[in-house]
Amino acid sequence: MEPSPVPPPPVATHNGVRAPLAADLRKHLGLDRGARIRARAWQIGKYLALAAVAAAIAAVVWRARRPPPAPTYVVATVTRGELRVAVVATGRVEATTVDVGAEVSGRIVELPVDVNAKVTRGQLLAVIDREQLQAAVTQAQAQVAAAQATVRQAKATAVEAAQSAARTAELAGQALVTTQSVEANAATRARAVAAHEVAVANARLATAGLAAARAKLDKATILSPIDGVVLARQVEPGQTVTAGFTTPVLFTLAADLTKMTLTIDVDEADVGRVHEGDPATFTVDAYVGRSFPSRVVRLSNQPTIAQNVVTYEARLEVANPDGALRPGMTATATVITEVRSDVVLVPNAALRFTPPTVRAPPLEAKAGTGRVWLAPARAGAAPTAAVVQLGASDGLQTEIVTGLPAGASVLVDVEGGR
Repeated sequence: MEPSPVPPPPVATHNGVRAPLAADLRKHLGLDRGARIRARAWQIGKYLALAAVAAAIAAVVWRARRPPPAPTYVVATVTRGELRVAVVATGRVEATTVDVGAEVSGRIVELPVDVNAKVTRGQLLAVIDREQLQAAVTQAQAQVAAAQATVRQAKATAVEAAQSAARTAELAGQALVTTQSVEANAATRARAVAAHEVAVANARLATAGLAAARAKLDKATILSPIDGVVLARQVEPGQTVTAGFTTPVLFTLAADLTKMTLTIDVDEADVGRVHEGDPATFTVDAYVGRSFPSRVVRLSNQPTIAQNVVTYEARLEVANPDGALRPGMTATATVITEVRSDVVLVPNAALRFTPPTVRAPPLEAKAGTGRVWLAPARAGAAPTAAVVQLGASDGLQTEIVTGLPAGASVLVDVEGGR
């Protein structure tokens, strides 16, 4: 027969609330083990945190006392080659154009050409209504005929007056007429001669009026003055044009689109380097990566001032055999003002660079003088400075006149930048 289990000790209660157990009973039952584990864990965590803080402080102190590492320089080599000094300016491609206008007023009755049409010298471009102009010619012809008849009449009168004056003079020699008659006939003859001269002048005036009327009639037919291409047409068939104080423009013709010009604005700081005959190249946005050759043919002495910026107009001649260029295109031109062959060249970055670990003395302010830093001969050595005499520059490289041989290694930057 199995023994009966020992019943647990009674739990004392007071008004239904459980009373705390005795310390020896809690220890006997193992109820304090969790509290001890938590206490030990908290002490271990505190020590670990203190150790981490101490390690961080030690690392900061060690880094502060450690000497900085030597910089890693970016090195470039001094070369020998050709240097092209250039001036860059912007402008527009233009064609040699001729504006064709109307010198007479009237309605457009014929307009056989349109934009982009190729025309030759003397080709018909437009016809203005000729009705009124033809009537003016007919009127002028009538006036000429009347003036010529007046001339003939005045001539006959002059001949008659001359004959009468001659007879009177003959009779006066025979004492058959009075002196007053002789004088009267002479005056009549003079008036007849004058009337004839007036008639002749009027005839010439009428003839000139006829020529003017015919010229206006001829100008009603508008012909091309050049061989070229129609760039613009300002009128339509049936439109009436009025020629007043200004001549209305009907067409704009381009003389030859295979030969064009580029007009650029050269800044006043660069105009002293640009000369007529300098070679140049230019680009346009329509053809990315393509460069067009050109040449400076004229440099204006007349300044252009806009917002206190002074520029001078330069004209470049441009060959356009394939018709790729069109009038009005915006171009960026590079004018080669100087070519230096077989010279020592150093990158401009080397002239601007100063090593971060070197306290360089100020360079003497002297025109054409610069300073570069030579790469250290061995690791850990300090770079050395070299004062050089500078020549021409293209913005990327500069000519070294004296002070630096080709093949030398110069510093241009530190790795990762400064």
